[in-house]
Formats: sequence, structure tokens, C-alpha cells
Amino acid sequence: MLLTLAQLSARPAGYHPAEMLVVGALLLVAGVWALWPRVGLLARRRRFHRADDRVLAEDALKCLCKLDLERQPASLSGIAGTLEIPLNRAAEVIADLEERRLLVSREGRLELTPEGRRYGMNIIRAHRLWERHLADQTGVDQKEWHDQAERQEHRLTPEETDALAASLGYPTYDPHGDPIPTPEGQVAPTGGCSLDAVEAPGTVRITHLEDEPEAVFAQLLAEGLFVGQVLHVTERSPTRVSFQADGVDHRLAPVVAANLTVRPLAAKVEETGAGPTLDTLQPGESGVIRKISPQCRGPERQRLLDLGLLPGTRIRAELRSPSGDPTAYRVRDTLIALRRPQARLIYLEPPARAA
Repeated sequence: MLLTLAQLSARPAGYHPAEMLVVGALLLVAGVWALWPRVGLLARRRRFHRADDRVLAEDALKCLCKLDLERQPASLSGIAGTLEIPLNRAAEVIADLEERRLLVSREGRLELTPEGRRYGMNIIRAHRLWERHLADQTGVDQKEWHDQAERQEHRLTPEETDALAASLGYPTYDPHGDPIPTPEGQVAPTGGCSLDAVEAPGTVRITHLEDEPEAVFAQLLAEGLFVGQVLHVTERSPTRVSFQADGVDHRLAPVVAANLTVRPLAAKVEETGAGPTLDTLQPGESGVIRKISPQCRGPERQRLLDLGLLPGTRIRAELRSPSGDPTAYRVRDTLIALRRPQARLIYLEPPARAA
């Protein structure tokens, strides 16, 4: 039975030759494991630190590009705060970017060089295209889009980013309403104002949902708000903003409403999803499908369409599970089961029009 190194070190001096061979072999294996080129412990650790340095540098460039788009000044302390790293670590990152001629520092202000801006805008482009991919082509929960795109943006090469854009049909906006830069770094103009600045009464359309901070974004999602939705603002006060969306009343604190960018509409228009939803049908009742909510995307939307849930189709609630969910619906002589969250995404014609 072989002895461990700890056991051997505890033995008195005068090892048996066989034990010395075991110790030597173990030390040799440990040395090879640590020093072997490319796959050894030290080589992997160096790669990890290089990757970490690259990610920090790219995050700094991305941050500087966003500030540039917003025409906001950039500083060392601001970069440290955004990246949540110590000031001395941020200084190292900035010094590295200066050495690579990706930015210059003038009187304490940081400015991107043309090459630095191109690099940073490509990171933003990869992030927003990946979010578009997750929204349109996968069933990933939208609460996870940002975090997944944060990781993927550092892995995609410019060539892979171009291929992703082509596969998506060259979209100009991500699912949150942010413009997607072109390969040359150009972005579509943005406009509008935050919801907390809208005077009541007023009618607006959501053009952007800010996905940071995470807690505020989660609250907006819980309210069922999405880009393209029409809101009718009914009250604005220092403590709340009240509005109606798709026939539902909402109240948000101003700090939360500030994360919604909206564009005023000249007149009151029809909401994107006004009217009853499928989950309101009781067993025995029927209705006519008006549309599927824009919130339903990707494979989930395609599945509903494949099941025959098309605009103008009559649908009937047949029976409901004893637990209250799911409900079986009859569509064109076929029974399908839908859970309440899915049924809420299907809008029906108002009863008078359906009749």
C-alpha cells in the first residue's frame, strides 16, 4: 500500500529505498503537472489572468463607448465604479489601453481613439445581437438575456458577430429597444423621454426597457411591460406614476418609471393587446383569437402558431384541471392544453366583435 506524502514526512529519517522512489515519483508528477507547457497548472493560471485582463479591458471600452454615445464625460473613478473594481486596478486597465493606443487621457478625461471606439462598439454589437438571438431563436427567459450576453460578448469574434447578424436578418434594435451598432460602429438615433417625465394625461409608446439594475428590470417584467406597448398615463406625482396598459392599471415609483423610455403619441391609439385574454374563458365559453402578444417570442410563439392559434380562429375552453391549471381548449376539432401564463399571451376579440 502506497504511503501519502504527509505520512512519509512524519516518519523518522532513514527512508527505505522503495519509499524514496515513491516520493521522487510523486514530486516528479507534481512538477510536471504544474510546469507542463499549455496544459500545466501555471500555464492555465496565466491564461486565466490574461482572459480576466482582456474581459476587464473590453468592459472598460464598452463603458467608454456608452458614455460617448450619451455624450457624458469619462473618468478613471467612473470606470472603477462601473466595473466595480479598485481604483488602482482600474488605473492598470486604463494604462494598458493607453499603451495599446485604444484611448488617450487628456486633463483627467478619457477619450477613445478611433480604433478603441471600433473595438468597444463591436463588443456592444455582439452583446445586443446575442440578446436578439436569445429573444427570437431560443426559449431562454428574458431575465437571463443580459447575463448570458455579458459572457458571450467576449467570446464572439468580429467575423462570428457578422455571421450572427446575417442569420438574424440584420436587426437594428435589440429586444430591450437599444440600437445595434453596424460593423462600422454607427448606431440608429434614439429619442423619447423617461416615463416619469410624461405629463398626465398622455399617451405614449414604450421604446426601451433598461435592463439594469436587475431588481428594477425584474419589476418591469413582473408588470408585463414590453417594447412597443402603448401606455395611457393617468397620473404623475412625486411618489408614483399611474398608467393603463392593455386595459390593466399600473402604478410605479418614479425611480422605477425612469427605467422606461417612451415616445409620446399624438393621439390615443389602440393598445397592442387590448381586450380579453384566453385565460378569462370559462369551460364552455368560446372566443375568437385576435393576436398573440409580442411578449411571446421564439420557439414558444412558433409552437402556439403550429397548434393552430392563428388570428381569426375560434377557440373554446372545454375543461379545466381540478387544480385550476392547465385548461384544455378546442381548436379546429383538436384539444390542446395550455397553462395560465401561456393563455394570458393570447388576446381575444371583444365579445361583440367575436359574435
